[in-house]
Amino acid sequence: MLTHHDQTVMNARELFEACKGSAASCWGFKEHPLPHDQMQQLFGEMKACGKSTFLEVVAYSEEEGLAGAQMAVTCGCDVLMGTKYFDSINDYCRAHHLKYMPFVGELVGRPTVLGGTIDDMIGEAQEYLRKGVYGIDLLAYRYTGDSNDLICRFLKEVPAPVCIAGSVDSMERLDEMKEVSPWAFTIGSAFFENKFGDSFCRQIDFVCDYIDQ
Repeated sequence: MLTHHDQTVMNARELFEACKGSAASCWGFKEHPLPHDQMQQLFGEMKACGKSTFLEVVAYSEEEGLAGAQMAVTCGCDVLMGTKYFDSINDYCRAHHLKYMPFVGELVGRPTVLGGTIDDMIGEAQEYLRKGVYGIDLLAYRYTGDSNDLICRFLKEVPAPVCIAGSVDSMERLDEMKEVSPWAFTIGSAFFENKFGDSFCRQIDFVCDYIDQ
């Protein structure tokens, strides 16, 4: 994710151009603050390079979420991540063949803090899957409770693609990702803070190689 503290970095295009040959096949960023025409251009360049594309919307109202879905469609994205679930957003995504992976739980702030009980989050996810969403965007390491318990139970009890999003920022957490093997996980801020090396591109390749070992 070309994002730092839940905001797209303004040099996202330059970073992608420098790192498009790296091992990462999935790329994305947030709905703010790049202008829409720059978002369209960057997503187009990602698609032209054969990348899978993701827009993550860190907004919780129905109006904001639906605007994010419309943005993802006009940008040609493969997957809409985030938003708080609403039937209107799900209906729009299904009508436009956009894969939808909403957040679950009690969402506060930006960067988001995740609250709520694990049982409730699993129940939410199962309900959304019955309504046809593609998968779930889980802010596990932003959880105010036991993140490891949340991850283990969620991956065991939610039969769909789950992306562990946010705060994968240490070797310990990479090891946890290797152990539980979610459908996907995101790294953004950790690369900008050089948590895995001294070069954005080399950090991407390091993480991809480490997970594949």
